[in-house]
Amino acid sequence: MTDQIPSEPSANAASNQGIVTRRRALMMGAITASAVVSIKPALAQTVGSVLNCEIPVPGNNAAGGYIAADGSVVSPDTPGAFPPAGRNFSGEEVRQAMNGRTLPGTSYDQSEAYVNYIRRLQAGQSGFTCYASLQMPR
Repeated sequence: MTDQIPSEPSANAASNQGIVTRRRALMMGAITASAVVSIKPALAQTVGSVLNCEIPVPGNNAAGGYIAADGSVVSPDTPGAFPPAGRNFSGEEVRQAMNGRTLPGTSYDQSEAYVNYIRRLQAGQSGFTCYASLQMPR
């Protein structure tokens, strides 16, 4: 009687393991699906907010400064420098200007200088978050 036949409970345990594994897989699928459903509207809202965010030229950190052709902030008496924009530009306007259009209410050269200024924005400067979000792939 040294030969032992596997008892039924261990066969049931193996069967139960398969059921538990399938349940876990189904639960993970349900969690993943709900995450996708809740993330998609958030991404759509983010895209909308990116196009509506605003970038001041120049920002608060350089108020009163003029913008040189290379995008640097210079003193008002610098030859060839452009005065502050006088209004903020929306993310959509900046995106279009980065693709070849001019910013509204500006000449070609003025728009290029302002876009160069925007490209030079760094963390902590007004408009940086908006500009950074324009760089994200959609």
